[in-house]
Amino acid sequence: MLGVRRRDFITLLGGAVAAWPLAARAQQPAMPVIGFLRPSTRESAVHLLAAFRAGLKEIGFVEGQNVAIEYRWAERQEDRLREIAAELVRRQVAVIVTPGSTVAALAAKAETTTIPIVFSSGSDPVKAGLIASLNSPGGNVTGIYQLSNDLIGKRLELLHEVVPAVTTIALLVNPANAVAADSTTKEAQAAARSLGLEIKVFATSNNRDIDAAFIEIAHQQIGAVLNMPDAFFTSRRVQLVTLATRFAIPAIFSIREYVEVGGLMSYGENIADQWRRVGIYVGRVLKGEKNLPVEQAARFEFVINLQTARAFDLAIPSGLLAIADEVIE
Repeated sequence: MLGVRRRDFITLLGGAVAAWPLAARAQQPAMPVIGFLRPSTRESAVHLLAAFRAGLKEIGFVEGQNVAIEYRWAERQEDRLREIAAELVRRQVAVIVTPGSTVAALAAKAETTTIPIVFSSGSDPVKAGLIASLNSPGGNVTGIYQLSNDLIGKRLELLHEVVPAVTTIALLVNPANAVAADSTTKEAQAAARSLGLEIKVFATSNNRDIDAAFIEIAHQQIGAVLNMPDAFFTSRRVQLVTLATRFAIPAIFSIREYVEVGGLMSYGENIADQWRRVGIYVGRVLKGEKNLPVEQAARFEFVINLQTARAFDLAIPSGLLAIADEVIE
């Protein structure tokens, strides 16, 4: 009888020991989950994702170790953003991040008033209706304002220095981001008037619209082009640069990524650094910080592609070469 009891005791003890790791795991808090929402494709943002993860790591979060990320890509179908944002809300993620896209941030805001949202955007987030003010955003939204639309006048000045004989410049806008499109148009027209230039606006909602716009720009013999800063255009930068080259139309862009694939010039914030800062902000939210003010861009860069300039038979003024942060030979 004693032997039976001893065996029973050993069996019970063994079962308890085997259960200890499971019980310990059950007591550990689950990793927080970041909901990541973008209108573009993963392929268009590989290096930027690395910068975002680097920012998270700076503040103590490593994907797969102490934080999980649910990635959602609209695959350039912006009309799906609210549906996808709703999925993340149902998933009960800890925070939703929408780097580089005002449209995605607005979609997320429309689906939740409780889950924190961290955005980065070149559009004025107050005018877009994302926040109440930069210092006191209010609600559940905060992030990084990169001032890209506010730099439209500077881009026109730089473009005018390169092609001083051009009097009409095309501006491509994304009507899906209506507030930013309207703001960019007004800023561009005001800057153009001060330089004695004319702006012609082309609304583009898809790849076919962009193709058609360049055909019409060439037909009207418009001498230069720029586009509003927007994730819609960033994800189509190869198409934009290819068309500008094919029709020999000088263009200036908002970020260096266009120049790296053959664009003529860019002036704006370093987008990789912006995504890194977004990662840091998301980490701060995960650590419980609340009512964070919206940060503004502090550093801008001017990049010139001399190979493209030579292909266009353009002589870049020495003064511009001297102030450029980088010249791609």
